[in-house]
This record gives sequence, structure tokens and C-alpha cells, in this order.
Amino acid sequence: MSGLMISAASTKIPIGAWPKAVTSVLLVLFLNACGVNQVVVEGKFPTPLMTALPLTIGVWYPDEFRGHEFTGMAKNPRESSWIVKTGEAQIQMWDVLLGGMFQRFEQMRAAPQPDVLNQAVDAVLIPHVAELQYAIPTQTHVKVYEIWMRYRFELVTVEGEPIAEWTMTAYGKTPSAFLQSDTKAVNLAAVMALRDAGANFVTGFTRVPELNNWLNGKQRRAQGVRP
Repeated sequence: MSGLMISAASTKIPIGAWPKAVTSVLLVLFLNACGVNQVVVEGKFPTPLMTALPLTIGVWYPDEFRGHEFTGMAKNPRESSWIVKTGEAQIQMWDVLLGGMFQRFEQMRAAPQPDVLNQAVDAVLIPHVAELQYAIPTQTHVKVYEIWMRYRFELVTVEGEPIAEWTMTAYGKTPSAFLQSDTKAVNLAAVMALRDAGANFVTGFTRVPELNNWLNGKQRRAQGVRP
């Protein structure tokens, strides 16, 4: 583990900023001493093999979704703490998925709400990670890394009016025996969970009653059938 070197001669800190600076240094020293594994999730995500739905869908990623990460603090000196950042991988996966699932796909310029200039789309999807759990070998005592996520989705109009809301789970795991490091194993577990999320979203989208009713209504209107 690399250490931290601070040169007093080359670092000038105003007296008024000393308490904050000292706190920051102590935090860095603490994290290094405890052993923190940081993983920025990276992976490849396939385009869904399906006939694209005849819709123009927008997506709005809230800030907490874009910067999503989870942490796990060590419970004893033999364990390491974890910081796993999934935000960039989440955006990548959902962009690929939605781009293949619908005829047109847009990342919205702003949150859907009245009187905001935004792209013209049929509806806007807003994803949230509502819950996340993970298990690593020091907790389960078996050489399997697991990540479980529960998503909450909102489908709204461009003005922010609700169309449907539903939840969905995703799960990923990988045996650490096939990888060179714990960080690679955790990364792969997260990637597998994201791929599972994509597969579940595709197969379950039209099974949500509110969504099915909305899709049928749009189809009838497109065919000129009165409600």
C-alpha cells in the first residue's frame, strides 16, 4: 500500500484554513491506514436483441444516479473497506439499452417539468437505485462476490406528469477464484448486476400494467381508434 507524503516546505496553508486542512489530511491517513479498496465499475454492455418499440423515449438521470456509489466499512482489522462507484457504468448501460430498445432515444437537457424547453419525446424515464446490498468473502466465508440492487423507475411526460412507476431487482455474482484481484471480482459482480438489470427491464417493461395500458392507448390513437 502506498503511503502519503506531505512536504511542509512546499505546501502553504492559510492559518484560517488549518482546521479544515488538518481534518482532510487525517481523513486521508485514516482511509490509507484502514485499507480502502476503491472500484470504478467498468464493463461492456450489449445492445438488446429485439425489435425496437415504436416510441421516442427520453431519459433523465438525477444527480444521485449519475454519481451513484456504495461504501462498505471494514468490521475488523482483517477486512478492507470498499468504495464502489457505479454511476458512469450505470449511464453507459442504460444509454446502450434504451438506444436499442426504442426507435428513438434522447438524454433530456433538463428535468421534466412544466415551462421548461426540452426535447419532444413520447415519455421520459427517470431511474433511481432504491436499495443495494452486497456480500464479499470476508462476510459470507465463501469465495463468491454478490451485488443485489433494487431500482425504482418513473415514466413521466415532458411536463413531469406521472404515467407509471414500478420497481425491479437485479443481481450479479462472480467467483473470485477466476480473477487476479478482489477489485476485479467486485467490478465483474457489478457488471453482471447491471446486465441483469438490462435483461429484466427489457422482458418486464410491457408487463407493468400501467405501462401496458399506456402503450395500448398510444397504439389505438396511432391507428385512429377512439378510446
